Amino acid sequence: MDKVVASASDAVADVGDGASLAVGGFGLCGIPGALIGALHAVGVSGLRTVSNNCGVDSWGLGVLLRAGRIARTTGSYVGENKEFERQFLAGELEVELVPQGTLAERLRAGGAGIPAFYTPAGVGTQIAEGGLPLRYDGRGGVALASEPKETRVFDGVEYVLERAIVTDFALVHAWKGDRHGNLVYRESAANFNPLCAVAGNVTIVEVEELYEPGELDPAEVHTPGIFVQRVVHVPGVEKRIEKRTVSA
Repeated sequence: MDKVVASASDAVADVGDGASLAVGGFGLCGIPGALIGALHAVGVSGLRTVSNNCGVDSWGLGVLLRAGRIARTTGSYVGENKEFERQFLAGELEVELVPQGTLAERLRAGGAGIPAFYTPAGVGTQIAEGGLPLRYDGRGGVALASEPKETRVFDGVEYVLERAIVTDFALVHAWKGDRHGNLVYRESAANFNPLCAVAGNVTIVEVEELYEPGELDPAEVHTPGIFVQRVVHVPGVEKRIEKRTVSA
């Protein structure tokens, strides 16, 4: 039952080339920076990531992207990263754009064992009709486009069928965690982390504060330990601010 591993490097040691990863965080808030750094050091490549965004040029998933380690990414926001733009337009990166709420539900459904669901988000757009560029050819043309999705009418309203997401691994950041893998997220860091935590076949979590079993109030636990396979303690983890706003 003790799921604690000695280091972030040990935690990601079996993540191989071509693995799919669900990665928590929103912008730079609540990202599993230590685990991403460990993956970068290991040198794995051809990764397929699922995350709200792909970090910035010098932080978060942007570190793996800049090193050419990501082959495909699924997300809802692609701004703030010039290298992402360059790779996508150059045909070096495959990108699946998903409405943010749909992305969240695809991850949640994967964790709940629901293979697919209908949603009104994307009806009447390329999300449903197909033709959304997934990969460019580097010369301004589209090398690979999305396929049309099944639609159906319920009570006079049209919906599009979306598939759930289950990944090989999930990388998650939590505020508190115990040795059994029970997790508590802090404030807005409870963004995509709980969703990614349930969507991975192997869920790896970095926690700021490590507790012994029974020390966490069960009523405060956001992710039960049954979804978690590995926990690594990373006190004092670096947290960056994406955009700092000041007033005179």
